[in-house]
Amino acid sequence: MTDLFLHDSAARTKRRFQPIDPAHVRMYVCGPTVYDLAHLGNARPVVVFDVLARLLRRLYPQVTYVRNITDVDDKINARSRDSGEPIAAITARTTADFHRDMAALGALPPDVEPRATGHIAEMIALIERLIANGHAYAADGHVLFSVPSFGDYGKLSGRTPDELLAGARIDVAPYKRDAGDFVLWKPSDDATPGWGSPWGRGRPGWHIECSAMSWKHLGEEFDIHGGGHDLIFPHHENEVAQSVCAFPGHAFAHYWMHNGMLLVDGEKMSKSLGNFRTVRDILAEGPWAGEAFRLLLLRTHYRASLDFTMEALREAKAELDDHYAMLSRAPAAPGGGAATHLADWVIAPLLDDLNTPLALARLRDLRTLENAVTVGGSPAVAMERAGLTTPPAPGVAAAAFREAAAVLGVATGDPAAWLQGGGDDAADVEAAIAARLAARKAKNWAEADRIRDDLKAKGILLEDGAGGTTWRRA
Repeated sequence: MTDLFLHDSAARTKRRFQPIDPAHVRMYVCGPTVYDLAHLGNARPVVVFDVLARLLRRLYPQVTYVRNITDVDDKINARSRDSGEPIAAITARTTADFHRDMAALGALPPDVEPRATGHIAEMIALIERLIANGHAYAADGHVLFSVPSFGDYGKLSGRTPDELLAGARIDVAPYKRDAGDFVLWKPSDDATPGWGSPWGRGRPGWHIECSAMSWKHLGEEFDIHGGGHDLIFPHHENEVAQSVCAFPGHAFAHYWMHNGMLLVDGEKMSKSLGNFRTVRDILAEGPWAGEAFRLLLLRTHYRASLDFTMEALREAKAELDDHYAMLSRAPAAPGGGAATHLADWVIAPLLDDLNTPLALARLRDLRTLENAVTVGGSPAVAMERAGLTTPPAPGVAAAAFREAAAVLGVATGDPAAWLQGGGDDAADVEAAIAARLAARKAKNWAEADRIRDDLKAKGILLEDGAGGTTWRRA
């Protein structure tokens, strides 16, 4: 396989990935603020960077993927005041909800999942370094970062000073030396969570949290920092400023990656428009919905805007139906050799800035190849795309499919469980299939057809193949 290229938001172009240590790749991705259920936009970076982590693990001997939990934040405090539910209960419940929902999308857990409340000491230490280096100052119980002290401020987002002020939604405060200065530490009253510090009882600002957690678990500089496009400014801009100024001579993150916006029915998601959707809403559609939503996300390149519709979700389910139907029929075949060569061909587009749409197209070609040698059909176009002169032996394309699908995180489940979709009638269906088989052996074709038609009327579709009869729900 060739080199990996990633689009670096800071450079505004694709760059060949050169890890700091080829023996150990390190990546940090901004995680959720745990005060409510994850919405569809929250899920997109989780799936995108899950694919990247899977790919990196295929390419490098060790990968450390860190994704944080923000469990101290003014939104959490406000939710507690409004609901009367204790903060600890809110954060514990919504963290568990987040884990459950992301697992339903096939996202593997990160290697490290630090919580902001467990890193207050590191935040205080960073702030002390910034003050000592002349990049921060204390005023009225607050500590603020001095934006004019960092000449490269705005470089990541590419914004002018005026745009920076407009985009930050600046709070006017008499204790600020400059309007653009942002909070590192702020005082807490008795009703608000707080910790002791050199500047009095208080709590951290949002931006210092990620700088402290990435420093603790990945060091003063690391390979990749990821998140949604909406975090570039001010959150990631401020992370850069804090971390570079706290550790002069270190570059912080070497590559910045950001996924595009998710729309719903062509509009930005908004409760006022009635198109606000949580992941839990989608999962309620059925046991298939989590994996179908993951596939839907990957059918659009991660940097492009993505438009979610229920029709697109159903189309993704239909594609997974076809994938699992092929896998249910395919004979077992060893991996390696021809299978790994074909899997590498599918995965190759991911090396070009995670081109998941092309990788998925090639995955469909493997399905075509396997179907052609097991149930019939023309493999010519798929063979030409894959650079084959002869069709693969039965089971080889399916083995390659499984290997490549594991990197994408799709179609990795049990085919029978997917196709049969749960329910308490599986034994009855199997009994009907056995009766049909007996009728066919007795050459009672009318009875065999009657059983097949009766099952079809109940939404059960039969598929006859070399390995016998399989069934799935329509």
